[in-house]
Amino acid sequence: MAEVVIVESEAQAGEIASALIARLVHSKPNAVLGLATGSTPLSTWKALAARNLDLSKVRGFALDEYVGLPPGHPESYRAVIDREVVIPLHLTPEFIRVPADSGPLEFAGEEYENAIVDAGGIDLQILGIGVTGHIGFNEPGSSLASLTRVKTLTDQTRRDNARFFNSIDEVPTHCITQGLGTILRAKHLVLLAFGSAKAETLAKAVEGPVTASLPASVIQLHPNVTVITDEAAAARLQFADYYRAAWNSRLEWEKAD
Repeated sequence: MAEVVIVESEAQAGEIASALIARLVHSKPNAVLGLATGSTPLSTWKALAARNLDLSKVRGFALDEYVGLPPGHPESYRAVIDREVVIPLHLTPEFIRVPADSGPLEFAGEEYENAIVDAGGIDLQILGIGVTGHIGFNEPGSSLASLTRVKTLTDQTRRDNARFFNSIDEVPTHCITQGLGTILRAKHLVLLAFGSAKAETLAKAVEGPVTASLPASVIQLHPNVTVITDEAAAARLQFADYYRAAWNSRLEWEKAD
């Protein structure tokens, strides 16, 4: 069962997630992070920046990238990662990778997998969850053993992401994403979920059957998962009272801060 932490606000979630990252970096200065984009992890990056840690040796691998955007497009995930993560956290730019940032697209998945392995694997992977149940850009129907590859985005995902563009017509139809199998190789998964729109999907991911129809349910197969959610997103969790009790009764050595 995942460790589920139910908090009052995104800011509180960010403090908890940043504490987990800080503990990792204190023990391993060249830790490898899996980096998610979008609005969900922003509170984590803000809280981590406030800790003023030396993150110059940290390496990072983005979860995904759009296919087809011109170089330098402000909504490419390379640009987003640089703007929202690399610069405010003072990461070393050359230590941060984004899928398909080198070489031909048809070989980019295999190259990215090899780069993650060569780095020693991802120590802590930050994840969000889409209303379709996707993590990364692994849409419903994705193989639970999938690796980094090119995928077609669902209409729902394109509509959800249209707020970052002038219109839905500008949202790419394809992406390259770490696979569910890739994500499962990370040593620690930290999934963030906020808002009532995520409540049903989160409950299915955490407590429902493991199924390719809801890709985020694959986290149930991982031995070290922390789910951090606000009250609205936790509203459909059947075992919410247990999760609260378990969090409040942590032993001292289990606490990140």
